Amino acid sequence: MTSLPWLDPEQLWFPPADEALDDPDGLLALGGDLSSQRLLLAYRNGIFPWFSDDQPILWWSPNPRCVLFPNEIHISRSLRRTLNQRRFEVTADQCFSRIIRLCATTRAEGTWITDDMIGAYTDLHRQGIAHSIEIWNRQGELAGGMYGLALGRCFFGESMFSLETNASKVLMVHLANQLSAWGYQMMDCQVESDHLLSMGARTIPRAEFLSILRACVDRKADQPDWTFTWRWPGPEA
Repeated sequence: MTSLPWLDPEQLWFPPADEALDDPDGLLALGGDLSSQRLLLAYRNGIFPWFSDDQPILWWSPNPRCVLFPNEIHISRSLRRTLNQRRFEVTADQCFSRIIRLCATTRAEGTWITDDMIGAYTDLHRQGIAHSIEIWNRQGELAGGMYGLALGRCFFGESMFSLETNASKVLMVHLANQLSAWGYQMMDCQVESDHLLSMGARTIPRAEFLSILRACVDRKADQPDWTFTWRWPGPEA
C-alpha cells in the first residue's frame, strides 16, 4: 500500500484507473479530499472513494466492474407479481438527506458513509449532480431508497437500503426504466453482489467500462430534471 500515490489536497489529479492494484482489487490512490471538483474528476475517470473512519481517503477502480445496462433489467416472476400489486410508489429527490443517512445507518455490516462523505455528496446534490430515489408504501411511509450521481448519460449508484420486502427490487425496476427513457446508457454498480446480479447487472472488464464512460459522460441526458414519470404498466407487461 505504501507504493500507492498519496494525493495532495492542493493538487487536483488522479493516476490512470488502469494503474490500480490487482490486490486489493482496484485500489488506486490515497489521500486528497472530498471536494466536489475531485469527486467529479474521479467519477468521470471511473474512480470512486471507499474508506472507513479510521482510514485515509481510499480511491478505487475495480476490475472487472459491475454495471447494469438499463434495458437489461431482469424481472422475476415473483417480482412481476409484486409490481402488479402496485404496493409502492417511486420518486426522486424528495428527501436526499434522509436517504443518504439511512443508507449509512441501516447496514448491519457497518458503513463507509462517514459524516464527511455525507457532507460531500450533499454538496453535489445541491448542485443537481447527486440524486436520491425514494420508494414509498401505500401508507406514505418510506420503504427504501438509493442515492447516486448522474453525469452525462451515466448514473453511478452509491448505496441502497430496503425497509420492506422487495422494496429495493421495485425501486431498481423503476430506476432502470426511467433511466432508459431518459437516454442513459449505463448504471455503475461498482462491485457485484447477488442482489445486483439477480436484477440483471453483470461484470465487464474495466477497459470496456472506461470506454463506455468516455463515450457517454459528456452527452446530455434527454431530461435535465429528475421527475420520475415511468410507472409499471400493469399485468399486461
